[in-house]
Amino acid sequence: MHEGWHGEDYLVLLSDQESADASRGYGIQEYLPGYKIIGLRNWDDFIVRDASGGVFTVPTVPMDRQYLAAWILPATDQLAPDARFTDRIKWYTKPLVFGGNASEATNTVWVSPEQHMQLVTWWNALYRDVGEGSGVPT
Repeated sequence: MHEGWHGEDYLVLLSDQESADASRGYGIQEYLPGYKIIGLRNWDDFIVRDASGGVFTVPTVPMDRQYLAAWILPATDQLAPDARFTDRIKWYTKPLVFGGNASEATNTVWVSPEQHMQLVTWWNALYRDVGEGSGVPT
């Protein structure tokens, strides 16, 4: 795993094994068949790769094809490490798609990678249950 700043973005880039584990743990195949998670951008977006090698970002919640955005992956040697954020992931207690406010301090907590996986999985299941894109409750 390589973590650090690349310009204004804080990135977490995964090794091949970490990528396989994350893709399985977050259940990406349920939401984006043919993609795998290769990292995290600014704690809010996954960095994913499709079967043909294209790289994209997608929100952690909702992990939905309509939000895929092409992205250029920097080299790992271009990251400036920052010990303040190692093994910590920013999480909105009420995700933005559910009406959470990114600028509200009480809506932000720092979680472990394991907690993040559980939260992302739970909130994506809820998003799917209320009907993808058909009016998420706020």
